[in-house]
Amino acid sequence: MTDTLADIAQALVATGKGILAADESTGTIKKRFDSISAESTEDSRRDYRELLFRAKGGNQYVSGVILYDETLRQNAADGTPLSKVLQDQGIIPGIKVDLGAKPLAGHPDETITEGLDGLRERLNEYAQLGAKFTKWRGVYHITDQSPSLAAIHANAHALARYAALAQEAGLVPIVEPEILMDGDHDINVCQAVSEEVLRSVFTELANQEVELEGILLKPNMVIAGQKCPDQDSVEEVADRTVATLLRCVPAAVPGIVFLSGGQTDEQSTEHLNAMNKMYSNLPWKLSFSYGRALQAAPLKAWAGKKENGSAMQSAFLKRAEDNSKASTGTY
Repeated sequence: MTDTLADIAQALVATGKGILAADESTGTIKKRFDSISAESTEDSRRDYRELLFRAKGGNQYVSGVILYDETLRQNAADGTPLSKVLQDQGIIPGIKVDLGAKPLAGHPDETITEGLDGLRERLNEYAQLGAKFTKWRGVYHITDQSPSLAAIHANAHALARYAALAQEAGLVPIVEPEILMDGDHDINVCQAVSEEVLRSVFTELANQEVELEGILLKPNMVIAGQKCPDQDSVEEVADRTVATLLRCVPAAVPGIVFLSGGQTDEQSTEHLNAMNKMYSNLPWKLSFSYGRALQAAPLKAWAGKKENGSAMQSAFLKRAEDNSKASTGTY
């Protein structure tokens, strides 16, 4: 492994900084735009993301941005590639490389993430376009029958093969095993499934000889399902999440950047803050890689109108600052 992979991974979890996930697919961002009655076109998507990327002072809180394929290829309104807009501010551009979750054969209610075919060539192209890190998401559902061993192992294997290919291309892989908050399961079930999934992922990463110093982990927090009548305190979620990570994540991993999942903006910030406040000597940094939790407020402030640009940027900077504080336990 070259030093640069470890250097990039460390830079992405620099103290007080986290990652903006702006990698919504065209379909997903259309739904977000629909919610504010804005038209989703190539230009409107570019304009919205350019406003986020150019928010003055965002580089104090944001170390990197995960882009979508379209965005990595786009130029800003002044002709500058969006990846260069980020790099000029000291923000590291990254790219989502999976092709989405598809039904797992023999397990119709579960999914496997696709995109390994042709990935080597795509990674090399993304590196030439300026990307320095990548992301791949495996999705797990909790029901009475799932996740099955087949789904756990298939997704862990795919995550590990992706990570090995990313490192071969000189890119830092973010490994994202997400256990969805859908359902009525309690925190005990989430903890047990999270442990099983994480152990499987790190076993496969070892089998594929992935260098742990050059990856980041993007997991769910250990939290009850949204429909569970018993919702736990912020402290309990923090305790359970850290306990699970200590059992399953090797100390060589530089950082853990949580997804916000189905949590509210405020919940995701409070949970991250509690972990960092309650536990000060963990082997890895705990930070954020939030999408909706950083973008919901600015999207609403923008409302698709050019004249709302500065209000939108202010709303984004406020959310980014809050989560920056949470990543040091000072929120």
